[in-house]
Amino acid sequence: MPQLSAGLLLYRRAATDGAPEVFAGHMGGPFWARKPTHSWSIPKGLIEPGEEPLDTARREFVEEVGVPAPDAGYRPLGEYRYSSGKRLLVFTAEADAPTGQVGAATVELEWPPRSGRIQSFPEIDRLAWMPVDQARELLVAAQGPMLDDLLALVGAAPDA
Repeated sequence: MPQLSAGLLLYRRAATDGAPEVFAGHMGGPFWARKPTHSWSIPKGLIEPGEEPLDTARREFVEEVGVPAPDAGYRPLGEYRYSSGKRLLVFTAEADAPTGQVGAATVELEWPPRSGRIQSFPEIDRLAWMPVDQARELLVAAQGPMLDDLLALVGAAPDA
């Protein structure tokens, strides 16, 4: 059965032109360190048995970002499928979030490969707000369609 995850796509309006900006994190670890594009993600994680998807998304935000998810009127944005079959339920809200810290969530893997050494790396190594066009280049490919859905929901500019 494919894995089911949930995540939060926060957005805010740019001060200069009112266009939406989205909040994302660069994935940590050696696989992503030198990858300039498609190496960012929204805060997300696996839904535990019996857990509500929005609760999962809020829990993962704390783990990956290091602060509680903003109190906001979250609404479902959609469900997105990865090429692996994994599914991601995304909730969105207009809210602000800090970019100066990251959470304590880590992933362990054998590094260097075939060395027998297990090392711990942060799941997210930096956070940023970015315009939607930039996010299309930076977010992992499976998360790209959610940007179209966000723009359809909120518009490209306040009066769009």
